[in-house]
Amino acid sequence: MSYLKSVLKLGAYMKRSILGAMVMLLAATGTIVAQQQPQFSHYGFNGMFLNPAYAGIKGQGEVLTIVREQYFNYGGTFDPGGNDRTFLLSASTPVRVLGGGVGVNIYRNTIGEASVTTAALSYSKHFKIGDGLLGIGAQGIFNNLGKGTYRANDADDPSVPFESSDSKIDAGAGVWYEAPKFYVGLSVNNLLRSRYQFQTESSQRTASYIGENHAYLTAGYNIEVSSSVVVTPMVIGKLVLPGEFGDDDKFTFDNNSFEVGARATLQEKYWAGVGYRYGESFTGQLGMSFAESNSFRVGYAFDLVAFNQDARAFSSHEIMLSYRLPKMGPATRPAIRTPRYSF
Repeated sequence: MSYLKSVLKLGAYMKRSILGAMVMLLAATGTIVAQQQPQFSHYGFNGMFLNPAYAGIKGQGEVLTIVREQYFNYGGTFDPGGNDRTFLLSASTPVRVLGGGVGVNIYRNTIGEASVTTAALSYSKHFKIGDGLLGIGAQGIFNNLGKGTYRANDADDPSVPFESSDSKIDAGAGVWYEAPKFYVGLSVNNLLRSRYQFQTESSQRTASYIGENHAYLTAGYNIEVSSSVVVTPMVIGKLVLPGEFGDDDKFTFDNNSFEVGARATLQEKYWAGVGYRYGESFTGQLGMSFAESNSFRVGYAFDLVAFNQDARAFSSHEIMLSYRLPKMGPATRPAIRTPRYSF
């Protein structure tokens, strides 16, 4: 009985904590400066990218793809164009025999002369707590970073990369709690904070780059406005963590990103949402589900870049497509009773 009381208290505490997380993220300030990870306006649907503990937590398999054009048509100082392009494919499924779920993320991000290709394999162990599931996840990550041609101020500068790439293995971890009314997750990636080495124009591998580790804190709460309308307030914080590498001023709130938004869903089929990314943009979303059990989802997000436009373009665009497999049934089929053998 004492264990049951502890579990119920923890569930109630987590419900209060999600509201506290929203308040803290709203109160925090900062814009994205030194972040190396791609960002998505569909973060409310994209838990597998954010957190390895999300794998299988919904009780059904999911496949999701996102294409994002950030700062569309931005030219800047890059010869081939500088806007940020990201292609993401993620999938996850519960695995009953493992007591949790597995998931995978593959994405490619290009901006100017730089490119990042990442593949991550995740495992989440699930624990029943209160009305929901607590996932504790671990992640193995493969990163390949490529650098193109840069115009150095000083010829043969040994710190400027030239047409080369480097690959490293890294790791991540996270926790995620999923309940009928709310969810909250915290994760950290690139725990090894690997140093990537690149060849310079003089054919020496003296150019280096640190793969900073990032933390994601995200939360959402489902509010039933009526029998057919659910409103979901959401928040997300993306932080570059402090450490021994890099400049001291890299680890400030100026290098973090905070977003708040809300999505209204009609009859579990249609949705629309708005959001605000601190110091950068306002976001709008539209989407719908279709097919049997609303298994397919398609969504579009538009970012209106309203602040600091000197180094950004007017807008960003994002398209999401996902498919949810049917939920897993019981492990054994129930017995079938007939009058034929009733004596």
